[in-house]
This record gives sequence, C-alpha cells and structure tokens, in this order.
Amino acid sequence: MWRRLVEPMGFLFGQRAQEAIRQGVALPFQNSSAAFTTVLLIDAEQVAGPMPVGNVPNTWLPVLQRLVNPVPDAGLPAGPLVMGILNATPDSFSCAGQHLQAGQAIQAGQQMVRDGAAMLDIGGESTRPGAAVISPPQEWERVGPVIEGLRQALPDVPLSVDTRNSLVMERALARGVQVINDVSALEYDAGALPLLADKDCGVVLMHMRGTPQTMAEHAHYTDVACEVVRELGQRVDAAVAAGIARARLMVDPGFGFAKTNEQNVVLLRRVLLLANLGCRVVFAISRKRMIGALTGITDPAQRDSGTVAASLMAMPFGNPLLRVHNVVSMAQGVKVWQGVYEN
Repeated sequence: MWRRLVEPMGFLFGQRAQEAIRQGVALPFQNSSAAFTTVLLIDAEQVAGPMPVGNVPNTWLPVLQRLVNPVPDAGLPAGPLVMGILNATPDSFSCAGQHLQAGQAIQAGQQMVRDGAAMLDIGGESTRPGAAVISPPQEWERVGPVIEGLRQALPDVPLSVDTRNSLVMERALARGVQVINDVSALEYDAGALPLLADKDCGVVLMHMRGTPQTMAEHAHYTDVACEVVRELGQRVDAAVAAGIARARLMVDPGFGFAKTNEQNVVLLRRVLLLANLGCRVVFAISRKRMIGALTGITDPAQRDSGTVAASLMAMPFGNPLLRVHNVVSMAQGVKVWQGVYEN
C-alpha cells in the first residue's frame, strides 16, 4: 500500500490558498488553511514531477486524496497543540533529574499549562541513545505519582504517558491518561497491541529502528523521508489490524532515533510526506542533537530557539502536536505563525 507516495509542494496560505483552490490550481491540505499547487509522484524509487495538481494522472488520484482528506483528531482538541515534556527520569538528555520528584514534576506541569501547554507528556524511562533499560515496575514508580497528582491538579488537561511497556500503559489509562506515546510504535511489548485494542485512548506511533541501545547501528537509508513514511505506514497497518481504530492513531517521525544529523535535516525538510498516512502528526524535535549540529550550541537547554524554528515546519498540517521542553517559546511561535499565515 505504501509503495506510492505523493509529496506536496508549492504551498499557499490564507486568502491566497482559498483563491487558488477556487480557481482549481491548488488543493486544500488536510486540516489547515494551507493549499498545495504541485506534487512529486513517488513510486518505489521512481519519481515524477514536480507537476501541477491538475495534471496528476487519474490512477494517482486515490493517493493524492490522502493529502486532502481531513485527519481525525485522535480524541484531542482541534488545532495545533503544544505538549509539555515532563521527564521523571534521572538520565534524560535534557532536564535530567529536574522532575524526578513527583512534587517537582506536578508543579512544573502546572506551570507549563499556565504558559500555554494544551497537554502534558509524562515519561519515566530515558530513550536517549544508549540509555539504561529499567523494569516496568520501576518506570511506574516514577510516573505513577506524577500522573495521579496531575490528574487531581489539572482534571481538564489531557495527559499522555511516554512508555513502551504495557504494564505502565494499563495503569496509566486506569488513572485517566488519554494518550499512549510509544517510541517503539507498539513493537517493543507484545502485550501493547491487544491491550490498546480494547481501549479508546489516542496512540502515538513513533518511527525507530532497533532500540535506544542499538538504533545508531540502523541509520542506513536510501531515501530517509520515504522510508520513514513507509515504515510508519506498516505500523499504522499493524495497529489497525490489531483492532485499534485509525482515527485514534497519531504518527511521530522520530527525529534523532536511528537517524544521523544529516538524515534528520532531510527528514525535516520533507516532513509533509507524512500527510500520506492520514494521521495526526506529533513533532518531538525539542533540543535534539540535530539542532545543536545546525546551531553549534552544545548545551541542550540552550536550544529552545532552534526548537521553535524546527517545530514550526509542522504547522502546515493544521493540527500538529508540538512536544517541547520550553512551552513559553513554542506557544509564542505558534501564535506568530498563525497571525502571519492564517489571518
């Protein structure tokens, strides 16, 4: 199914996009106010175009329609959402140990919401390259009190748990978490797919090859953007086959996971290819090594400006989830982008 992909190009925004759609020279792009005028047609390794959308052969129209159809919201509010990161870990690559104590994490989450976060993502296992593996009970000891405290303090704010383990998923869902965010795309724990098939939560499938301990060995691609989309498509198919409704699924391209800095840049440049999957998109690029490579900034905590610049490249989707450490700067960036391109 994923052999054929359409890459949208030639974007217009706001009133110009609507006028171009009326004139028949552009097509609307999913849930946004944007429109695209040209495309590349990618069939395996064969590429045709760029060509105007009106010249696309009839045999490609079903594939093209994927880029036009509105994407389900996965049970979350509409529009772009800033997702604040709460890592209750001692060894994450950024903010290590700052939220390890439940009280600290709960206070930080409340501040993130005041700063503009629409939801919070809580993690108890570091997935940085080479991170140590911990047991599911250890992971739950870290995130359980944070989830329970935030659920009481912020009853109306959607919560996500960043985990690969079905034990943590099940306990988190029982305590009111609305989204499961799995860096392994439900491959790591055999119990994850059947568990989530019986739930109604949102599910984030992230692209990664191997594990955090081995992923650097798998960063070999002919066309990183197309291969990421196709491999994520296979995980979407597996989730749907297991009984998880497609409308609940979201996809994350997995910046920094089994990808070199150069591959991350190419993936970011062509990230709108993810529209082929018909799922809400999660962008988790905050403070990552590729931003350091592009800016020369070695301290991850000083990479927030670069994070905003990179994350805004997801805004044409209309309803991305932007997962960041610094909520204030990202919320400002979203408002500026909306003011320029949507009004």
